[in-house]
Amino acid sequence: MNLPRTLTNRILLFVSLFLVHTTLLSQDLEPRRWSVLPGNTQVIALGFASTSGELFFDPVLEIEDASVNVETSYFSYVRSFSFAGNPVRFDALIPWQHAKWEGLLRGESAVAERRGFTDPRFRLSMTLLDTAKEEGNPTSRTVVGVALAVSVPLGQYDNEKLLNLGQNRYSIRPQIGVVHTEGAWSYELTGSIFFYTDNNELFNDSKREQEPLYALQSHVVYLFSPGVWTAVGVGYAWGGLSHINDVNKDDTWGNVLSSLSFGFPLSKNQGLKLTYLNGRTQKSTGAALNTFSLGWSLLF
Repeated sequence: MNLPRTLTNRILLFVSLFLVHTTLLSQDLEPRRWSVLPGNTQVIALGFASTSGELFFDPVLEIEDASVNVETSYFSYVRSFSFAGNPVRFDALIPWQHAKWEGLLRGESAVAERRGFTDPRFRLSMTLLDTAKEEGNPTSRTVVGVALAVSVPLGQYDNEKLLNLGQNRYSIRPQIGVVHTEGAWSYELTGSIFFYTDNNELFNDSKREQEPLYALQSHVVYLFSPGVWTAVGVGYAWGGLSHINDVNKDDTWGNVLSSLSFGFPLSKNQGLKLTYLNGRTQKSTGAALNTFSLGWSLLF
C-alpha cells in the first residue's frame, strides 16, 4: 500500500507518538521485586488492571481530545532456585488486553478497539549480596541484585493496522537493584536500560528503530506485620528516541511515574495486592495515564 508522501509522514509521526504511549503502558513500577524467596518456592498470580487517560499529539496531526482505555488481565508465574550458591528467581508474565482509543481526527469522531494477547515478559534475577545471610542480622539487611527482563514479540500484531497491542520487536532490559531494610522499613532503588530490536514490519512498509530508554525507580516499603505491607514509589524514564525509515522523530521520553501499593494475606499461602499507578509525560506530546490494579497470588 503506497500513500502520498505528506500523508505518510503524518501517519508515521502518529505511529511514533502512539508507540510511546504503548511503551508507557508496558512500563512497571513494582515494589519488592528484589525480595529473596526461599529456594524451590513457586508463586502463581492472577490479576486485573484498568488504565485510562489522555493522549497528547503534535498539533500537525489534527488529533484532539484523544483518550485511551485499557483493561488488562494477566497470569504470572515465579520460581526460585539456587545457582552457584546465589538465590535466583524466574518470573513470567502473560497479559491479555482490551484497548479502546477515542478522539477527534480533523474534527470528526474516531474510535479504534483491539482485543488479544500482548507481548509476554520473562525475567531472570540473581541476588549477589545479602548481608542478613552473611551477618545473621535480619532487622538490618542490604540486598543487591541484578536481572535481565525480555519482552518477546508474541502479542497481537498486524502491519496492515495502525494500532496494535504487540510491538513486533524484542525489548531487552538489564537491571540492577539495591534494597536496604531497617526494622519495618525498606528502601529500594532500581536502575534499568531498555534496548530494542528493530521493527521491520511497521505500518505502510516502514521500519522503526529506537535508541535505549533509561529508567530509575525507588520505593519506600513499610511492613505492618508478616504479609501486611504498603509501599510508595516514584520513577522517571528518559531517552528512547525513535527513527522511522532513518528519520529522527523527535519523540524522546520524559515521563514521571508514581505508585501506591498495599498487600495483605488471605491465608498462610495466599495474598492480595492493590496498586494505583500514575504516569505522566513531561513533554508537550505523550500521555497522562492512571492505572488501578488488583492481584491475587498463591505460594507453594
